[in-house]
Amino acid sequence: MSLTRQTFDYVAGLVKQRSAIQLPAGKEYLVESRLVPLAREAGFTGETAVDKWIQQVIATHRAGDLQDIAEALTTNETSFFRDVAPFKGLTESVIPSLAQAGHRNLSIWSAACSTGQEPYSIAMSLLEMPQAPNFSIVATDISRAVLAKAKQGFYTQLEVNRGLPAPMLVRYFAREGANWVISPSLRSRINFQEHNLLSTPPKGGPFHIVFIRNVLIYFDINTKREVLRRVAHSMVPGGYLFLGAAETTMGMDPVWERVTLTSGAVYKLKGAGK
Repeated sequence: MSLTRQTFDYVAGLVKQRSAIQLPAGKEYLVESRLVPLAREAGFTGETAVDKWIQQVIATHRAGDLQDIAEALTTNETSFFRDVAPFKGLTESVIPSLAQAGHRNLSIWSAACSTGQEPYSIAMSLLEMPQAPNFSIVATDISRAVLAKAKQGFYTQLEVNRGLPAPMLVRYFAREGANWVISPSLRSRINFQEHNLLSTPPKGGPFHIVFIRNVLIYFDINTKREVLRRVAHSMVPGGYLFLGAAETTMGMDPVWERVTLTSGAVYKLKGAGK
């Protein structure tokens, strides 16, 4: 199976317009694999199912189809305590530093949170501290579908097996058939909101800590700068930004200072973010 150039260009343009994510040439297989289920659901089969469906989408321009396409191509890989280091850095270095600076009630933003594993991991990390801080977490994503799953807090055995320590599974989850559900007390600590990173920052700020990991890699340089500018405006002076291991603010905006931790690195906002 292979997409026509017209189909790929249309989908790439739509995704760029809706989410600012770049789909460069060579990503045809990704686009096709993500859209095949939608094309079949619409009644199209065979090797040209996606092409035929996209032709229909272009003709009808149904809002639901456009939303489905954008969501299918912006859903990213996630897991509980992904990469581990940021969560260690959070509890061992960042939280003590903020406490020393006099911050007692912490506002945290988990951006592009996908199906919720990251914000729940943040909450569990903080609750496991000997002296847990007062905190609130805002978790956002552009996709309504993944936010619906995140709000439910319902995960398969495979999902909880990926990175979640057994003691935390026992403490913060309840068994439901072959699956697991987040406890209501933990779920109530997260405020999930639909949000585009290029729009006004979500309600709940200004934020002391922002997680926006493994997202900037999908943007062009100008979009990266704009996202980081908006993030800076949403934070308190001296706040901390967690990025993915392959991401950096270097060459983007001088308001960020890279701070090396015993586990990884974090970026500290130097001024007021203006």
